[in-house]
Amino acid sequence: MPQTPTPEPAPTPEPDDGIRTIAFAVYPGITPLDLVGPLQVCSALADLVPGFRTVVVGERIEPMPTDTPLALIPSHTFAEVPAPHVLIVPGGLAPTLAAMADESLLEHIRRTAGQARIVGSVCTGSLLLAAAGLLEGRRATSHWMYRDLLARFGATPVAERWVEDGHFVTAAGVSSGIDMALQLVSRIAGEEVARQIQLFIEYDPEPPFGPIDWTAVGTPEHTGFASAVLAQALTDHPELLARLTG
Repeated sequence: MPQTPTPEPAPTPEPDDGIRTIAFAVYPGITPLDLVGPLQVCSALADLVPGFRTVVVGERIEPMPTDTPLALIPSHTFAEVPAPHVLIVPGGLAPTLAAMADESLLEHIRRTAGQARIVGSVCTGSLLLAAAGLLEGRRATSHWMYRDLLARFGATPVAERWVEDGHFVTAAGVSSGIDMALQLVSRIAGEEVARQIQLFIEYDPEPPFGPIDWTAVGTPEHTGFASAVLAQALTDHPELLARLTG
């Protein structure tokens, strides 16, 4: 059965200084671009428009490994930012899949999301929102390799670059977090500000090999890799693995 979100009180007003906080949640093993792409967009918003700030929250303020040689250090703990205006959860590969069984992290996400006006994710970060019981009955997206797993948590998977459903906005794989963040900025500060940021970060993709051939997605090679990584990530959690693959 899909997990029922823990009842939360009504959102707590942010500090009286009127600053609206955009918080990015981090945990060990994330994909840096899931975080850094939209983080750059939202940091630019804070530079352009008074009344916004961007922070990175984690369970502890200490270096956290990623799926690259780069480690990341949160600027704040979850406890220090209990009621942000926006919460965004990045994703990753095996560590994120394993984090679906990390009840401590899920509870941090659940509590913080319960106070936020807008909740977003990038890539497989949506699986953490779903595992926390936050996407039941909602349309959402994720990385194409694991998008269908959203249905196992009661969400409706959608094959789009980003998906908005109420106060939730989820992005597809990795680089789509930039698109999602620009849409988010447009939503909270207006399209003109979002266009300025797009220009400042010179976001005008022209991949050297052209667009992705989406007809090649879902080959046995791809599905075999995705299944193997999921099985490895959840080796110590056979019940959750069975739920996602049975």
